[in-house]
Amino acid sequence: MDETTTLADLKSRVTSFRDARAWAPFHQPKDLAAAVAIEAGELQEPFLWKTPAEIEAYLATEAGRAKLEEELADVQIFLLHLAERCGVDVAGAVLNKLRKNESKYPVEKSKGSAKKYTEL
Repeated sequence: MDETTTLADLKSRVTSFRDARAWAPFHQPKDLAAAVAIEAGELQEPFLWKTPAEIEAYLATEAGRAKLEEELADVQIFLLHLAERCGVDVAGAVLNKLRKNESKYPVEKSKGSAKKYTEL
């Protein structure tokens, strides 16, 4: 569905879901940012203290895959709510950030390196 569903479609769906429940008054930027952080923490939980092999095995299970998908969706939903609330064009923001990262991390200096751009 990534190939056929646009960010605008997703924003519209999460906004419709929110509006049908009259939750907009609760969706202040500070609370949405906190929700993103909380959900991102939940996304980390299944991986905590596991080896790469244990993670591979976990993700190979139906339950592990379902948990990952749910937590990724929660993070994305709150990101879309935050973007909508603050009037951010997500695709534009991502493309702008990629352009900045391309100049901070030129291929010839950063390929195969995990160093921060200030250390290249």
